[in-house]
Amino acid sequence: MTYQMITIVGNVGRDAELRYLKDGTAVTDFSVAVSKYTGRGEDRKEKTTWFKVTIWRERAETAAQLIRKGTKILVTGEVDVDAYMDKTSNQPRASLTITAGTFQLLSPKAEA
Repeated sequence: MTYQMITIVGNVGRDAELRYLKDGTAVTDFSVAVSKYTGRGEDRKEKTTWFKVTIWRERAETAAQLIRKGTKILVTGEVDVDAYMDKTSNQPRASLTITAGTFQLLSPKAEA
């Protein structure tokens, strides 16, 4: 048996969008920016990685009501990588998608 799980903490990049499949299954999508800082002073640099997050079924409906742009969030789930060619630069790129098992809002209620 094999299993993989990823945990990220970052800021929501866009409001959660809820949609329903033909069979009535709820799906919510949003993006999360995770930033890493290296160096000090003038040498301090920030690298941001974007994740697309998908939540299914009952959790999707709850997430759509709560998750807003700018909210700090913790997400756990399975990650998948999709390779593609960038249309403008004609360079290979990859996108990271998390199918969330759980999420937790970390921003105080006044900010969220």
